Order: sequence, then C-alpha cells, then structure tokens
Amino acid sequence: MRIPRCMGFRRTYLVWPILLLLLVGAALTALLPPADDQGGRGVLGVLRRATSQKVNPAQGYRVDSPEEEQRFTIIIQTYNRTDILLKLLNHYQAVPHLQRVIIVWNNIGEQTPLKLWNSLGPHPVPVVFKEQTSNRMRNRLQPFPEIDTDAVLMLDDDTLVSVPDISFAFSVWKQFPDQIVGFVPRKHVSTPGGVYSYGSFELQDPETAGGDKYSMVLIGAAFFHRRYLQLFQDQPQAVHTLVDETQNCDDIVTNFAVALYLRSTGNINKPSGVFVKPVDLRNLEKDANSGYQGMWHRPEHLLQRSYCLNRLTQIYGVMPLCFSNLMVSQFGFPSYANHKSRG
Repeated sequence: MRIPRCMGFRRTYLVWPILLLLLVGAALTALLPPADDQGGRGVLGVLRRATSQKVNPAQGYRVDSPEEEQRFTIIIQTYNRTDILLKLLNHYQAVPHLQRVIIVWNNIGEQTPLKLWNSLGPHPVPVVFKEQTSNRMRNRLQPFPEIDTDAVLMLDDDTLVSVPDISFAFSVWKQFPDQIVGFVPRKHVSTPGGVYSYGSFELQDPETAGGDKYSMVLIGAAFFHRRYLQLFQDQPQAVHTLVDETQNCDDIVTNFAVALYLRSTGNINKPSGVFVKPVDLRNLEKDANSGYQGMWHRPEHLLQRSYCLNRLTQIYGVMPLCFSNLMVSQFGFPSYANHKSRG
C-alpha cells in the first residue's frame, strides 16, 4: 500500500522539532556543575550553604548553624512517679529534633528503671538517669555534662505536652533564644506598700475585658538556653538556701536570674520569658499509682511563692521582672482562658 505524500511530510515535520529539543537539552546539561561539586563552588554548594545558615535574631546577621542548634535536650526531674515517667519517656521518643532525655532521679536509694527501659528497646532517643544524693528541688538546674545542645526543654514529671506543641515552641525559642519560652505564664502583683504577691495569668482580664500581662514563664514546661543552668548555679548562696528551705521557687529564681542577665546585656525592659499558648498540655498526676501529689498542692505553696518574690527582691536589691502581653499561638487567640489550676 502506498503512503500518501502528505502523511510522510507530516512525520518529517514532527521529527525535526523533537531532535532540536533533545540537542538543546543535552547542551544545557553539559553546562551544569558535576554532581560531586568539589569544593562546594557550584550550584549544590550554594544550596548547602543556604540550608546550613540561619538568621541570628539577636544580632541580625547570618551565621553558620551547627547541629546542636537544631536539636534540644529534655530534662525531667522525678520523684515517686515511675509509672508516669515511663509513659512520658515513651511519648517523648516521637518528638523531632530531640537529642537526649535526662532524668534527674530524686528517689534517693531506689533503683532507676533504666534496666527495664533498655530491655524494651531499642529506642530512637537515648535516656540518661542522673541519680541524686538528696531530694532537692534545684537538682534539675545543674549543667549536666550530657547536655550538648544549646536548647533545653525542662518538663515536670506529671506534665505531658503534645508533640506539635513542643515542635512549635522549639521554633519559637529559636527566635527568642535569650528568653524562657514556655507554656505556663505567671505574674507578680505589687502593692502601694512595696510588697509583692504571686498571681496567676488570664488571657482575658475579668475587670477590664482586656488582655492580662505576665512577668514570668515557669520552667516546668519551657525551653531555655543551657547557659542558664550555670547561671542558676552562680546565684548567691542566700538564693540557693531560700530554694532549699522552701523546696520551692527555683522557677521564680530562674526568671529573676534571666531578667538580671538581660539587664546586664543592655535589655533593661526585656521580659524574662515568652508565653506560647499550648493546644494540648495535660497533667497526669492522677494517673500515678503512688498517689503522690505535687508540692503545689500544699496549702502554703502560694504563700511561699509570694514570700520568695519579696525575699529575692531583698537579696538582689531590685525587682527585675518586666511585664509582657505577648502570646504566641498556633491557631489564633482564644477569647478566654485561665491558668489557675496550678502554681
């Protein structure tokens, strides 16, 4: 069968543009840098440098970002809540960017559950138990040598924070690395006589229907820089004695210390903390088989915290805490919420 001339012409007409496109593609490919990109001088090197740099929010310029700045360490101090602790350890294994979990073991003379934990492994995130010689509140604020990340996430042993909340708060902390970034804000209330009392924070002020302010972010669920662990150790002996006598207020001391540190760097009016509104933060205390209740249940708890505010002001000679109304939220601002359930 003979092929009509018009059909052969059409086939020839289609072949030439395809060949031309193939030739152009080959020429452009030859101009690209080799895949190994030796010396990082080509396109791949530029991409690698772009992804390994970040903006320093405090100084406003781009710096190389070592691996430890992209990860964080969890510190949990525990006492008489081993069953809850194992639940928390399992939960936090799924947290991205988590380098290590450090458990400050305050059950003096009791064996840690490390053998049990390891027998149910392997686990993606290593867990280190730090056995203590005395049951002190401030044991958790030690600069443990196992901490090799700039960011520390301190958590109470009865608090479960959702993975999305932790990831979001970590991203916020990287924008405010010199402040305490956490989920539980509180405030100091001053009186005309110069006496301070410890108060809760409400997202809506019931008297004015406007926004409330806070002056502290509690460290029982908060990110902060590891340098502040050593900063706490460097505080006056009278401060450590106050914490030991009351078995309380180490979180208030940390806010004082950070506020004073910020003052020393020229940030006189900079608050010690930044409040991140949690979406899913749970208290597991009722799940403990031991029935142990936290110290914040003691009737003198809030009185002690007011006492600490005034005593610390005497020791330091100044009230360094500054108020803030900044709240960072993943899904907008709720019309009303309160945080009076805990101290």
